[in-house]
This record gives sequence, structure tokens and C-alpha cells, in this order.
Amino acid sequence: MESKHYNVFVIGSGVAGQTAAKVCSKNGLKVAIADKQAFGGTCALRGCDPKKVILQFGDIIKKTEALKGLGIKKVPKIDWQDILKFKDSFVKEIPKGTEEQLSELGIDLYHQSPKFINKNEISVEGKTISADNFVIATGLTPRKLHFKGASYLKTSGDFFTLKKLPKSATFIGAGYIAMEFSFLLSTLGCKVTIIDRGAQPLSQFDDFLVKKLTDKMKENGVKFYFDSEIESIEKLKKNFRVHFNKNGKEYSIKSRVVFNTSGRVPATELLNLEKANIKYDDSGIIVNNFLQNETNSNVFACGDISSKSLPLTPLSGLQGYIVGNNILNKNSKEFSNPLVPSVVFTHPNLASVGLSEKEANKRYKNIKIYQDDASDFYNAKKSNESTYAYKIIINKRTDVIVGAHLLSTEANECINIMMMAIDKKMTVSQFKKLIFTYPSYTSDLKNMMKNID
Repeated sequence: MESKHYNVFVIGSGVAGQTAAKVCSKNGLKVAIADKQAFGGTCALRGCDPKKVILQFGDIIKKTEALKGLGIKKVPKIDWQDILKFKDSFVKEIPKGTEEQLSELGIDLYHQSPKFINKNEISVEGKTISADNFVIATGLTPRKLHFKGASYLKTSGDFFTLKKLPKSATFIGAGYIAMEFSFLLSTLGCKVTIIDRGAQPLSQFDDFLVKKLTDKMKENGVKFYFDSEIESIEKLKKNFRVHFNKNGKEYSIKSRVVFNTSGRVPATELLNLEKANIKYDDSGIIVNNFLQNETNSNVFACGDISSKSLPLTPLSGLQGYIVGNNILNKNSKEFSNPLVPSVVFTHPNLASVGLSEKEANKRYKNIKIYQDDASDFYNAKKSNESTYAYKIIINKRTDVIVGAHLLSTEANECINIMMMAIDKKMTVSQFKKLIFTYPSYTSDLKNMMKNID
């Protein structure tokens, strides 16, 4: 078997892996990178970017539906094939472009998932390869479900290759992906069902706003079953029948397609980590503040696979940069999670940053909460939007803003303003002195923090 040596071998070609590889190569190290899928990573090819291209058409429909009869005579019709072609225009050149960029830097490319042989060697494409350092950046993969008929399940990646809109769809799991795709499909006329073992969707978001979003999606035709366990999936002639149990009672739902949206887990299965003494668990590769593995100091991890990360592309890039520099300069940079906003791109958007109400109550002796329905605000009325709400959390002793949770058509942008306010430890009085464009959803943020004493 042919053997080869590199200074750095990177596993995974998403933003994290690419960034680490480029930093090392540009500084004179001999670098290789491997991926079993097309080069470019989940976000660019099968995740965030193509998802946002497609979801915007659902937003257009909802906005025009709200204004029908108020100036809009007819809601536009959507051509699914044209949407997919438009989405493909963002995606199709990425693998080739990524490979060209990496090759131009002198980085060797491998198109297979490596397997560790020992602490210093891997096997890939029939070669035994040693390296001074390995960087694992394999990201997350859909969680496997184990019940009869689970092989019939589609994943979120399959959504982007649907040749036509299904007449009906069932989602198992009520996280980001299920809520976003359900919003889109139900808006485009698909009969949608979401089944989840929990008591509500989006468990990491604020209950007050999640309920409002769930109610809005029910109005849009989405049917929810909570506290439910899947028992099996049965293949019919054209459809699939999902059998599940809710409170001891048996139910079944029939639909054209069934998606596994039960979450994603670290993609470690193919790597043979045990042979390299690489410590890992359900959170990913266990790393210290230098993003270095605790049990094999030759191994670093960055991006979603790191135990110190969140599934967000900007954070992956930051971690890749830190790993690259720590390989070059012997752990010169420590990683600490920055304040990161999260968004569910439904209609309306659900966004969050900082502390939840529960977290704030644990951290501070007294908190102040600004919470209300804002559907009577001017911006909601002008767009005829019925769902607009907020919860903003304050440390009562200092008047400093510590958490913000928004539900609106512009929450994905407004949450960035609240992120900066929290990051800079602004007080309510300081925030209210800021001047924003008017009338804008940003200007509404000051109105949300009205006196409640």
C-alpha cells in the first residue's frame, strides 16, 4: 500500500475544514483535505444557503396573501422546477470552485472518508497516510432512527432534489428544519403533518413565542402531534403510512413522503476514532480551549463536529481559523463561544439571542421582562400581519439587556441589533437614546421596552 506524509491532513471540506487547510497551506505547510461528499460542505450545498433561496418564495406567497384585496388582486403562482433551477445556480459550481481554490494553494485532495489506523496514520483511497496533525471537520449527519420501515425516510438533503411538490408530507421531529420546510410546503398547498416526542416544537426557543408561531402554522394547515412515539412506517402503492403512539392511543398518518427531521449528530461513525485514541461523545470530538483533542494532541476539531461549537457557519469559520493558527504557532489562540443569535426562517421568523427567561432567573436575583403581542404595532398593521410578538429580558439591578426573543417577518435582521446591544452590555436607557430609521422594525425595538413598573 502506498504511503505518504503531510504536515496537516484535514477531514471535511466545509467552511471549517477549508479555513484550517488554507491557513496552514498559505504558511508553508504541506496540506491535504478529504471529503466523501462533494467539496464545499453542508451549508453551501445541502443546508443554509440553498434553504434560504427556496424559503423566500414561501415568504412572497404569505406577504401577498396578507395583502390580497388591499391592493393585491392575485397571489402569484409558484413554479417548483424554476425554483430548483434558481437554487441550483447557487450550488452547482461550488464543488468545482472549491476544489480549484484548494488545488491552487497546493493542497492535495482526496474523495473518500479516511479511517484512522493509529494515532498518527489514516487509510484513504488505498493509501496509508501519516501526518503531524489531523483536523477533523466532518460536521453533523442526520440522526439514524431505528424502527420498522425507517429505511423509507428521507432527509433534509433530499428535500432539495424533490422533482415535484408532494401532495402530502410528514416530518418526524419538530426542530428548525421541520418547521421551516413545513411552513414552505403548507404555503405551497401541501398537506403537512409534524410528529414529535416532545411537548412542543423548537425546545431551545422561548415558550411564549413558540406557541404563537405554532398557532400560526396551524392556521396555515400544518397538523401537529406532540408527545408521540413512532412505531413503524408502512410502504403503500403511492404513499407511506406512519404508525405512532400518543398517550397510549394508536394513530396513523398517510403521506407521499416522510422526512427524518429528528436532529443531526456528529459525523464520527466512519472515522475509527478509537484506533487513534480520540476522545468523543454525543457532543462531538472532545476538545480543549485550543480546539485540540483531549486524548490525542495531534488531533484538532473545528466546526459542528467540535464539542465547543454550535451548528452555525460563521462560528465554523472562526474555529477553522483558530485551529490553523494553533497548528502553526503551538496553541497561540484560545476559543470562547461568542454571543450568537439563532433564527428559524419560518413566516414569521423566530429569533433569539442571549439568555432565556429560565437562564436569566438562575443567573440574576431579579429580572425585568418586556413581553407582549405586537400585532397592533404600525409595522404589522401596514403589512396586515397578524403575528408579531417579543420578549426582552433585563437584569433589573443594572438595567442591562441580557436576552432578546423576537417573532416577526423581520426578526432575522432585528435580532442582530439586539445581539450588539447585549454584547456591548447596553442598558435600556442607553438603547432608547439610539436613533433608528422610522418607520422600521428596528425602531420598534425601542417601543418594546416600554415602562412596566
